[in-house]
Amino acid sequence: MILSASRRTDIPAFFSEWFFNRLDEGYFLVRNPSFPHKVSRVEVSPEVIDCIVFWTKNPLPMLSRLDRLKGWDYYFQFTLTGYGKDIETHLPDKKKVLIPAFIELSERIGPERVIWRYDPILFNEKYNEEYHIRAFSRIASSLKEHTEKCVISFVDDYNKIRRTLRSLSEAKLSEDRLIDFAGRLCRIAAENGMATATCAEKIDLSSVGIEHNSCIDRSLIERITGGKLMAGKDKAQREQCGCVESIEMGTYNTCSNGCKYCYANFSPESIAANLAGYDPAAPMLCGKLGPDDTVYEKNMRSLLDFRITF
Repeated sequence: MILSASRRTDIPAFFSEWFFNRLDEGYFLVRNPSFPHKVSRVEVSPEVIDCIVFWTKNPLPMLSRLDRLKGWDYYFQFTLTGYGKDIETHLPDKKKVLIPAFIELSERIGPERVIWRYDPILFNEKYNEEYHIRAFSRIASSLKEHTEKCVISFVDDYNKIRRTLRSLSEAKLSEDRLIDFAGRLCRIAAENGMATATCAEKIDLSSVGIEHNSCIDRSLIERITGGKLMAGKDKAQREQCGCVESIEMGTYNTCSNGCKYCYANFSPESIAANLAGYDPAAPMLCGKLGPDDTVYEKNMRSLLDFRITF
């Protein structure tokens, strides 16, 4: 099984101590966000976890502990955009801190295992097409030879963030302008040795050399592990998502990056309440079992096949 760490929060940035404790203990608990009293107990061991996919905007707190991942297969999705603190409120300086962190991570684990995400892309008077082109070009040139792929997406109009998007005066581009814009990004990425793909986008950008991406990527996992992954499409994700099935270990409303476009945080009050309950030794991230909870043992097994075929 593939372990997602995590679509719901930034584990490398804020909860790496909890994460490594879970590896040491060999299990974690995770609450079902749709049915809050249903809790899964998930085994984590190299025998059943085929690959770990990390999602982060700042891996620095985890970099000094990468040796603790020896014996595990993994890769990172690293989001690095051109937004300022008006959009990504609490992130460290991109040029001084995060780009060097990306480069260090790549040099330690290999460029194929660090995916650059320039997403989600939103447009307004400040962050217009030309702004994004300049920012993307600067970052791409800085990351040259330190990643093989860039993933882009356009901001989604989730109900949870609709009011925030209105406050940012988000502008909509026509499909033709989006295609032209994406083509320009693709050419810049190619000049810096990177392929470009999209994340869960309806729009077809194949005419400008951009294919649909799988963030939890069968081909990359097979490349990293050397086995054939016998996993199906993740039915819990959107129709346009190409990811294979995985198990999620994170908790919504726990990320402190403060990104205005984030769909995983509902309110500052919810974040504060959850973070007040953070215990790095607890089996559940920012939560604990209650008297009405029912714990289900998750059936975990390896989905890799290492048999040689002719």
